Amino acid sequence: MGILSLLLWMPALGALAVAMLGKRHEVFIRPLSLAVSILVLLLSVLLAIRFDTSATGVQFAESLLLNPTLGSAYALGVDGLSLPMIVLASLLCAVSVMTSGSITDSIKGYFVCVLLLEFGMLGVFMAQDWALFYIYWEVTLIPLYFLIDRWGGKRRHAASLNFVLYTMGGSIFMLVSLLALSHFNLESDGTLMTSIGEAAQGMTSLQQVLVLLGFLIGFGVKMPIFPLHGWLPLAHVEAPSPISILLSGILLKMGAYGLIRVVVMLPEATALLQPVLVSLALFGMLYGALLAWRQTDLKAMVAYSSVSHMSMVLLGLATLNVAGISGAILQMTAHGLIAGALFLLVGLLYERTGSRDLRDQPGLGAAMPRFTLLMSLTLLAAMGLPGSASFISELHTVVGGFQRWGGWMVVFTLTMLVGAAYALRTLGQLFSAPVATSSREGMADLDRSEFLASGVLVLLILVCGLFPSVLLELSATTISGINLEIVSRLAPGQ
Repeated sequence: MGILSLLLWMPALGALAVAMLGKRHEVFIRPLSLAVSILVLLLSVLLAIRFDTSATGVQFAESLLLNPTLGSAYALGVDGLSLPMIVLASLLCAVSVMTSGSITDSIKGYFVCVLLLEFGMLGVFMAQDWALFYIYWEVTLIPLYFLIDRWGGKRRHAASLNFVLYTMGGSIFMLVSLLALSHFNLESDGTLMTSIGEAAQGMTSLQQVLVLLGFLIGFGVKMPIFPLHGWLPLAHVEAPSPISILLSGILLKMGAYGLIRVVVMLPEATALLQPVLVSLALFGMLYGALLAWRQTDLKAMVAYSSVSHMSMVLLGLATLNVAGISGAILQMTAHGLIAGALFLLVGLLYERTGSRDLRDQPGLGAAMPRFTLLMSLTLLAAMGLPGSASFISELHTVVGGFQRWGGWMVVFTLTMLVGAAYALRTLGQLFSAPVATSSREGMADLDRSEFLASGVLVLLILVCGLFPSVLLELSATTISGINLEIVSRLAPGQ
């Protein structure tokens, strides 16, 4: 068994082991789930260490032909685009399991669902066969539905139903596009990018545009991009905080990851739809930031800010140049860390105060110094302040945008101003507003495990901002290959 199969199937085997524990052994459910998630994290780190940043193409490839007639295969592999997502997914899953202490009802079912969700997410990022990709994409739907519907808030049933309907609706469009591609000799050496590229060569421009639109809807629901974001705010607010970490930190990145894989192999269609893509991106960035600014519920604020930040991924992708695509990939990692840290800290605050309303949380600075430090750093990073991971991603996106559209990128600066407004407002309300000292007496600050889990995320945000070469070098070769593919397919001057 290769390292990718071991990494992929370990969460599934962990879920099976947890499910087999009887009532007399329920005390072992949490330690076992945490041990499995940490082992997966360590394996993903080992994978990153062994990854050759100078090599082109897919590495650690594994392939087993499943159906010769259809050409489907159990094909796994990683490159500079998928590897950061694998490490991020394993990290946030470990953090989610570590901070699930507030879950006390039906803990066996909860941790089984979390581990199965991790299994599906890792499968999406490793799959090098479209049939396998689609299966893992759908696998994530089932455990996430139960995690929201069973352990969510007061409106959890509506949130889980919205999530399922939106996601399944988007999956239908994605499936239609895959079936359309199957009529154009969708055969390759087992890589997603090559298969799409070979199929596109036999398609007219109109056919490519229609296929890309199907993928745009399917992946756009999960990203989410405006106006396909309707499920997101309710799902984020009602999901348990540890699940919100995964929902925003990883599930949204699945949509962006899939869209990048498709767009870079359909550059002619992307060029034709470029005005639509950039319009959706810029409007989504401003729309999400404005709605985040209007929220008093901290979870809703972070949810709407995710619409804005993920629209930035779409903007970088629409540039079809090295700087913009680099910004999109970096933004996926940066947003995963920042959104994960924000949802974690908001959840920990809710456990102590019983409220997520910003107006109920003044004067936390003196009572919770650890929380204040980490929350302040995370909100400043969400603003794109220099020294944070988001600054590097936004800088690349701005450069790519100016190279492609010039002065239109002024709209981008407006979203940055609105983003700074809601972040600064939250900082001022949480830590600077006057409050009676007696109302905060006895409020517990973050304990060691909570401080460790959230501190790791904040530290990585700073490390990636201060030493961005680590992430840039990891994806540089893959991005160069993507750029060469786009340049070779686009006509001169397009």
